[in-house]
Amino acid sequence: MSPDERRQQLLALGVAALADRPLEAVTVEELAAQAGVSPALVHYYFQNRQGLHSAIVRTARDAMLHATEPRADLPPQARLRDTLDRFVVFVRDHHATFYSLVRGAASGDENVRTTIQHARDVLAGHLQDVLAGLGTPPGPLLDVAVHSWISFAEQALIEAATDPDVPPDDLAAFLERSALGVAAALEAAPGPTG
Repeated sequence: MSPDERRQQLLALGVAALADRPLEAVTVEELAAQAGVSPALVHYYFQNRQGLHSAIVRTARDAMLHATEPRADLPPQARLRDTLDRFVVFVRDHHATFYSLVRGAASGDENVRTTIQHARDVLAGHLQDVLAGLGTPPGPLLDVAVHSWISFAEQALIEAATDPDVPPDDLAAFLERSALGVAAALEAAPGPTG
């Protein structure tokens, strides 16, 4: 196995481990044993446990962002719905990993928090692009509203994505309506007084 393939194997094992336990419980020794290598080799690739955890979170984040990348060929509202449909599927398929990612923002590791915030910023940018395409003007309230909606959507996905009583289409439609509701609330917001 080439060094890059070995590194990718260790990262895949680390991301898979998030399905069973929180990031803090993933150890160098455990991944080394699963891969059939020495802990020293894991340290060679990632320096230490913190470096391993940061790389695992980046890998999981990148998979999520790739799976939910908006389709530029769709008009804004269809792009939003398509992205949300794929987001719901991703969370259903990788619920524990998504939960670890979202809750990883509470980690004491600054690199992990920064990695997760990057994902939130990318998702917020995608929503801002959609809302701009629907005529919502930019501004500081839009930034606040979109980042608030991201937190709302994360919680909704955690709560409902694996609930058999909540069909995926219903959850995606609910998230779509709530995102459009954010835009409507911004349009209804009073302008500056003076």
